[in-house]
Amino acid sequence: DCLEGIDAIPVHGYQVIYYGEPVQIPYPKDSSGKRPEGRSFHHGRFIQKLREAAMNTPNVTVVETTVTDVVKNGWNGQVLGVMCETNKEKDYYFGSLTLIADGYASKFRKAYSPHTPQIRSKFWGLELIDAELPTPNHGHVILSAGPPILLYQIGTHETRALIDIPEHLASAAPAAGGVKNHLQNVVLPTLPAAVRPSFAAAVAAGRFRSMPNSFLPPATQRTPGLILLGDAMNMRHPLTGGGMTVGFSDVVLLAGLLAPERVPALEDTGAVGRQMRGFHWRRKAGAAVINILAMALYSLFAADDDHLKTLQLGCFRYFQLGGACVDEPVGLLGGIVRRPFVLFYHFFAVALYAIWLRILAAPLVKKPWVVLVQGPAVLVKAARVIGPYMVSEVRV
Repeated sequence: DCLEGIDAIPVHGYQVIYYGEPVQIPYPKDSSGKRPEGRSFHHGRFIQKLREAAMNTPNVTVVETTVTDVVKNGWNGQVLGVMCETNKEKDYYFGSLTLIADGYASKFRKAYSPHTPQIRSKFWGLELIDAELPTPNHGHVILSAGPPILLYQIGTHETRALIDIPEHLASAAPAAGGVKNHLQNVVLPTLPAAVRPSFAAAVAAGRFRSMPNSFLPPATQRTPGLILLGDAMNMRHPLTGGGMTVGFSDVVLLAGLLAPERVPALEDTGAVGRQMRGFHWRRKAGAAVINILAMALYSLFAADDDHLKTLQLGCFRYFQLGGACVDEPVGLLGGIVRRPFVLFYHFFAVALYAIWLRILAAPLVKKPWVVLVQGPAVLVKAARVIGPYMVSEVRV
């Protein structure tokens, strides 16, 4: 119901455009033969609906204040509540359990998580007005010689464009004219022709902002009286749009684990701690798949060497095969398929298919070189792409 009344747009899947060549990737059919549906929307409108729902929930008191610190028990470090500032006056709130969900720029994470976010690049966002997308009601990933570009409709008249710009990109350097130069002279020519007028108008208006693209693996939470949630706890590259899927899945799982029939009193920090250990491992089936795939696909889609470009082409051609080669990967992306083995299988199937395509394309005299040298190198590159994220997800 929080999606009603905010001009949310139905989403039926993705379209990947590789150097102008498209492939459609719909969400897979369920057991009844129906395809699930997503939504895309203005983030702020959705947040307002969530706040409204919270305020209308019985036994919920909503206070708008600025938290400056947590209040701890000096003996055992248990978090007892928060210190805050309300209308420029110091204030305190106490509770059996404090949840920190202050986003990707969390100011509290450092004290309670052993991991530091790893920033891969930045997404620069524009809002296009009345853009004509090649396939309406689909998220678009545009691949070319540069980093990936995302397009997805967020309202009847508005489309969000996200342009990945790594650090030290020459075409976005200040001496070259900065981000605006990169958008006008590098990105614009790679877009579908129907999108270019609205994109050019958005660039000319100059109203674009950036956000870091980060990776933050989760960790078992052991601080009594405290729980980190959302991007404060766990992040992945937003390329695949999996952040809200992970966040809401975490909330549903945690609500069940802390339900009164399992934890009669939240003051029982031992019982809460045991449930949090279960939370860390039970969320892996869905969250780890989305996290690993988001980071691995970004490495492929932002390919910056010959082996990664081989994998990128192999991934696109693999999607063109259709069937399980599309249904299961997009099921992984959407949190529908929650089996890490399926991710592992398809990732290395893509690598082997990429090598096979390279063998077919090579002249006869070079085929042994591809089989004996380039093929193993591509497999090693694939392992190096996915390996660190798999390790990060399975460690405590």
